[in-house]
Amino acid sequence: MFSKYDYKQLLHNLPEIQFQDMVLDLFRYQSQNNIIYKKYLGYLGIKVEEVSELFQIPFLPIEFFKTHAIKTGEFDPEAIFQSSGTTQTSRSRHFLPELNYYLHHAQRLFEFVYGPVTDYIFFALLPSYLEQGNSSLVAMVNHFIKQSGQQFQGFYLNEISELLANLGQARKTGKKIMLFGVTYALLDLAENVEKGALADVIIMETGGMKGRRKEMVREELHVILQEAFGVDSIHSEYGMTELLSQAYSKGKGIFEPSPTLKILLRDPNDPFSMQNNLRSGGINVIDLANIDSCAFIETKDIGKLYPDGRFEVLGRFDNSDIRGCNLLVT
Repeated sequence: MFSKYDYKQLLHNLPEIQFQDMVLDLFRYQSQNNIIYKKYLGYLGIKVEEVSELFQIPFLPIEFFKTHAIKTGEFDPEAIFQSSGTTQTSRSRHFLPELNYYLHHAQRLFEFVYGPVTDYIFFALLPSYLEQGNSSLVAMVNHFIKQSGQQFQGFYLNEISELLANLGQARKTGKKIMLFGVTYALLDLAENVEKGALADVIIMETGGMKGRRKEMVREELHVILQEAFGVDSIHSEYGMTELLSQAYSKGKGIFEPSPTLKILLRDPNDPFSMQNNLRSGGINVIDLANIDSCAFIETKDIGKLYPDGRFEVLGRFDNSDIRGCNLLVT
């Protein structure tokens, strides 16, 4: 008998997670208790009892989070995260029965890579997320700020001078300083600070131009930011509204595999074709933390996968529908 409580407890032991066993247990559970995913599997003619390998699991197109309530089991959500978007109808929604489950899980993943949040002072330039509200990223960073016990304001919109003044005060504490920033806001900051002014700050780029600036490849972006801030590397966070787990990169845009997050690649021309030998293609994500939604998501990102599980995000498919995403459940 599958127990959600016992399963969530297993996620606390990050280094000891038995990924494949947990994935298959979760797949069987969600194939029966997630109405939308169950219908999707039915349309594809999947025989759940015959699925015994990760590469046999079908992935739900991420667009479903915009059009349907993706829930495993019945519950009243304590929180609903929404993606950025131009209208309410174009924003993905992620329903959570318990907000603290997400916050504590995100903290464990961060500390697995960077150490205790109490060692840091956090600042954030996430204006578009703050303006639209219901952001999982804002909730995560706000939780880190509270857990760190810092006395400084954490979030900023356009108050560059105030941010720089508080960074100066934070330096006096002797703690490490981390600045989370959406891409376009970091570029704005880079144009308004003296060269090398943030050399002792960990810059955590979270992606996203949000239509504010022209898109650019990650290498070009990181060179600009490194030169402006005087840092040796730009860190990155890989996460999205539809995921409750994050992966982190300490430089060059190469993400380390998270204990609860696994990347598989699909053939760009055939979303149902996944092979062990693919080194670039569409990114499919298995997120063990998505027990109350769907753990198997076909994203619109294009990526590169290394043999040791590290990965890069190379770009995105355009806005046209991808083959295989038109089997919307009605």
